Amino acid sequence: MTKPGKKRARAGSGAPGGTRHEEPGEGGADEAVAFIAEQTGALRKLAERHKLDVLHYLLGMTKLEADEHLRLRSKRKLS
Repeated sequence: MTKPGKKRARAGSGAPGGTRHEEPGEGGADEAVAFIAEQTGALRKLAERHKLDVLHYLLGMTKLEADEHLRLRSKRKLS
């Protein structure tokens, strides 16, 4: 479920040997994590609205993990 005019980021599948081949316009890992954080936030609100407590909790943990990943990546890039 993407917004019109917005491309979805696709996570690259790791090739043997640890190298990743990404097509132009697919975005990198940071873009994928940002997309995951954004979407899990919306899904978490939906789960809360429908009183799906376990899903609400798990999606919250997923969002925290994605946000932490982005925070640590940006901190490393500043160094």
